[in-house]
Amino acid sequence: MTSAALTAPHPARRRVLPGFRLTLGCTLVYLVLVVLLPLAALGLKAASLTPAQFFAIVGSPRAIATYQLTLGMALGATVFNGVIGLLLAWVLVRYRFPGRRLLDAIVDLPFALPTAVAGLALTALFAKNGWFGAPLAAIGIPVAYTPLGIAIAMAFTSLPFVVRSVQPVLEDLDPGVEEAARTLGAGDLSTLRHVVWPAILPAFVAGCSLAFARSLGEFGAVIFIAGNRPMQTEITSLLVFIRLEEYDYAAAAALAVTILAAAFVILLATNLLQARFLRHVDRR
Repeated sequence: MTSAALTAPHPARRRVLPGFRLTLGCTLVYLVLVVLLPLAALGLKAASLTPAQFFAIVGSPRAIATYQLTLGMALGATVFNGVIGLLLAWVLVRYRFPGRRLLDAIVDLPFALPTAVAGLALTALFAKNGWFGAPLAAIGIPVAYTPLGIAIAMAFTSLPFVVRSVQPVLEDLDPGVEEAARTLGAGDLSTLRHVVWPAILPAFVAGCSLAFARSLGEFGAVIFIAGNRPMQTEITSLLVFIRLEEYDYAAAAALAVTILAAAFVILLATNLLQARFLRHVDRR
């Protein structure tokens, strides 16, 4: 065969989309306009502050209180979503029951529902006279206008990230591998630990990290149920909004950069953990 015949594109490799340069160019233009330009503008606005001014804003007692509250409640919501989301994904994949399709659709409700509507609904449900809030208040557990309410709002809006990350991996997991483990004498717990869990761990970590990052930046669903009391139930996103209303754009940009940096660090750490785990799996 000639060299031309060897280098000719195989018919099966034809692409439906246009060539590499055009698709890459469109992707980069979209990325620059939608992601990089807003981030650059945010960074430039924060850079207008001197280092002393920047650290005075992001290190003020009120700002630190919002960091502690936001990080603590986001972590609590992520732990809750990690457990419930994993169980929900397992039920949706491994069991068939009436209403399964409806439950599967409800999982995506936080994606479709405006966050402000979600916040109003959660406030009505968990207020002291609400369906859920009244029995909880009767046993001394107030929810609305407390940090617990913030965690619930964060958990509601970020739960789909865990479910939708783990669910496709469970669906693609070959049942024959589990059957082989049982044939070799492994029990249910051992099969779950040594066969199922290693396969879904990267997706589980990715889903939890996305849920945590979403919780850090959540605004609409939280402000209605939080109470928004400075030093008590005020989240960082709300403080950014307050600074914008005060026309203190540089302070708002400084606080936003702090949140952005935290989210980047979390996502970077997650990617490094996933890459390390995948390398470990490949060696086995």
